[in-house]
Amino acid sequence: MRLFSPLSPEARRTLEEVPRLIDQVFPVPRRFRPGLPRDVAELSRLLTSNRGERPDSYLGKKGLLSAYLRYFFLWNSYRLCRLLPDLSLNFAAGDAITDLGSGPLTLAVALWIARPDLRQLPLEFRCLDRNAAVLDAGKRLFYALAGDTPWVIKTIHGTLGAPIYGPKARLVSALNVFNERFEEIPQADSGALQQAADKSSQLLVSLVAESGSILVLEPGVPWSGYYIAALRGFLLAQGQVPYLPCPHLGVCPCPGGKTKWCHFAFDTEDAPTALHGLSVAAGLPKERATVSFLLTGPAEKERESSQEEAKPFPVRIISDRFPVPQQGYGRYGCSRRGLVLVIERDPREHHKPGELVRLMIGPREKRDPKTGALMVDFPKR
Repeated sequence: MRLFSPLSPEARRTLEEVPRLIDQVFPVPRRFRPGLPRDVAELSRLLTSNRGERPDSYLGKKGLLSAYLRYFFLWNSYRLCRLLPDLSLNFAAGDAITDLGSGPLTLAVALWIARPDLRQLPLEFRCLDRNAAVLDAGKRLFYALAGDTPWVIKTIHGTLGAPIYGPKARLVSALNVFNERFEEIPQADSGALQQAADKSSQLLVSLVAESGSILVLEPGVPWSGYYIAALRGFLLAQGQVPYLPCPHLGVCPCPGGKTKWCHFAFDTEDAPTALHGLSVAAGLPKERATVSFLLTGPAEKERESSQEEAKPFPVRIISDRFPVPQQGYGRYGCSRRGLVLVIERDPREHHKPGELVRLMIGPREKRDPKTGALMVDFPKR
C-alpha cells in the first residue's frame, strides 16, 4: 500500500478551480492585488520565525485572511488531497466528524475533493476554531464548492476543550493544530512535550466513538515527529492503535529528538498552477511538501503480529534515496524490527516515501554501522 498517491484527474481539475472560487467569494480589489505576495510572505513570517509577534486575531485582518486562503489553505488542502484517498476512512449515513482547529474548513473541503464517493452521504461536520472570521470564510467557500450537499457543517467558535455536543464522532481530526502548543516548548524539555502529548491524547479519545478513528497531521519537522511519536504511545495505551503510517504496534523507531523522525516528502507538480505562481511571487516556492501524521483506530482491527523471521515483514519507506558506499542506494524504513536501512542494488528500483514493502532478512543479519539500523536488500527483479 502506498501513501501520498498523485491526485486523480478529477481531484486535480477540481483543485485547480478552487483559486477561482476563492476569487469569486473573496475578491481582492485590483489595486490590492500586487500586494498579495507581500501579504503571503508577512503571514509566513508570523506563522514561523515571528510567531511571538502574532496576535490571536491575526486572521481578522482582511489582507492576512486573503493571503491565508490563497496560500496556506490551498497548500494544506493539497497535502490532504494527496493523503486522504489512501487512508482507510469509512463512513455511514449520519456519521459525525469532529475537526479541531478547523481554520477555513480545510478538512471538509479536501475530503469533498478527494473522496467523491462520499459526496452523497449525509455527514455532520463539527468544526471548532478560535477564530470566527476564518470559520465563516471556510463555510462560505465550502458551499460555493459543494453546492447543494447533504453534508451538514456546524461551526463552533472556541478553543481546544470547548464543549462539542452530540454523539461521539466517527472521525476526530486535528490538522496543523497541536504545533501551536508544542512549538512553545523548549526542545530540551522532553518531559513537557510528553505531558502536552498526554493531554492531547485524552482530549482526542474523549471525542471519538468506540469504533471511530483519530487523524493528526503536523508539519514534517523533527519536533513534530517527536510530538506525534509521543502522542502515538499515549493513544495506544488508551486503546487507539496506530493504523497508518505504522506497519506495527511496537515502539516507534523514529521518535525524533536526536534520532530520525517519521515524516514524508513528496513532489508537488500536480498542485494548482495559480498556487505555484503565487508561491514563487512570494519568495516561497514549494517543489516538495512534507508532513508527519498519524491515523489510529479501535484495537480490534487486525494487525500483523507474527514475529516469525522466516516470513516477509512489512516495512514503510520513510526517506528519500541516498547513496550507500559499496552497497548501492538506500532508503530508511520503519518496521516491527525497528529502523531498517533498505538497500536498492538495482538502479531501476524507485520506491517512494510512504510505500509499504515486504522484505526478508537474509541468512546473516547485517547492521548499518552509522545508525544501527537493520540492513535489508530489496529482492532482485
